[in-house]
Amino acid sequence: MHVTIDFDRCEGHGLCALAAPAVFWIDDEGYTQFVAEPPENERDNVTSAVQECPARAVRLLSAGPA
Repeated sequence: MHVTIDFDRCEGHGLCALAAPAVFWIDDEGYTQFVAEPPENERDNVTSAVQECPARAVRLLSAGPA
């Protein structure tokens, strides 16, 4: 599984960090950070993060079974 954030679209709402805190977090400067290759057991949380992002900046690039 591979995830990415389009920082040109990201508006900093932080909903990804709420949906998948083991994968996305907001750093001390207010920027979103993330694990590009999260473990498979985070798939449901990452999927929620993708769906919750109002800017549609979060993407799950490998959605098929591992």
